Amino acid sequence: MKKLTSLLSAALVSATLTAGAYAQDTLALVISTLNNPFFVTMKEGAEQKAAELGYKLIVLDSQNDPAKELANVEDLSVRGARVLLINPTDSDAVANAIRLANRAGLPVLTLDRAASRGEVVSHIASDNVAGGKMAGDFIAERVGASARVIQLEGIAGTSAARERGEGFAQAVSEHGFTLLASQPADFDRTKGLNVMENLLTGNPEVQAVFAQNDEMALGAMRALQAANKKDVLIVGFDGTENGIKAVEGGRLAATIAQQPGEIGAIAVETADRVLKGETVASHIPVPLQVIGK
Repeated sequence: MKKLTSLLSAALVSATLTAGAYAQDTLALVISTLNNPFFVTMKEGAEQKAAELGYKLIVLDSQNDPAKELANVEDLSVRGARVLLINPTDSDAVANAIRLANRAGLPVLTLDRAASRGEVVSHIASDNVAGGKMAGDFIAERVGASARVIQLEGIAGTSAARERGEGFAQAVSEHGFTLLASQPADFDRTKGLNVMENLLTGNPEVQAVFAQNDEMALGAMRALQAANKKDVLIVGFDGTENGIKAVEGGRLAATIAQQPGEIGAIAVETADRVLKGETVASHIPVPLQVIGK
C-alpha cells in the first residue's frame, strides 16, 4: 500500500510538472530576415533571455517581405503567443501586421526598426540618429572637414535607414563634407559591392564611405580593394562580429556598434514586465559605441 501511495505521488508530481510545462507562456519574435548576422544575434539574445525567464519563444522569419511578415503575424493567432516582438521589414508596411495583432489583443513591441502606425507598447532600439552623427564625426576626425564622402543607404522605408541618414546629414552639414552620392544598397553585402562599384566610376575622388550597416560596408570594402582604392576610409554600422573583425584587421576604419543581442534580451525582459502588468517606457534606448582603430 505504501509503495502504491509513493507511485501515485510520483505520478501526481510528474503530471503537475508536465502541466506546468504546457502552461508555459509563449512569446513570438517576427524578425525581418535571418539572412543577416545582426538579426541572428538579436534572435539569439531573445532566445537566451526567454529560456532564462521560462518562456517559450516562437521565431518567424519574414525574409524581408512585408507580405510574409503579415502572414507570420496571422499564423500567431493559432499558436497561443501572449506578446508579439516584431522587427519590421518596413516601418510603413508593418502597420497592417501590427493592427492585426492589436485586433487580436496581442501587446506589440518593436525592435530596432519603429512602426509608423499601429499601437505599440514599447520600441527597443539604439539611437540611430546619434549613430549616424557619430559616423560622420569619426570621418571628420580622421579625414578632416570638407571630406568628399559617399553614403550607402539601407532599405528605403525603414526607420533605421531614415534615422541613420538623418544623423549623417547633420554631420555632413556641420563638417562641410561634399556628399558625392547617397544611394540605397538595401543593407545587403552583395548590393553594397555592386552599388559601390557603380558609384566609384563617377566619383573616383571619394575619400570616405559611410555604409548604414556592416554588411554594406564589407561589400564596399571589396569594391574599393578591387579598384585599388586602399586609402578610402570606410565606416560601417551595427558592430556585427564580421564588422568588428574587419576593423581589427584594418580593413574597415570603424563600425558604430549596436548591441543586437542586448536588443533581443531587453525586448523579452520588457515583454515579461508587460505580462506582469507593469508600466514600461514607450522607447527603451540601447547604448551605441564607436569601435575603431
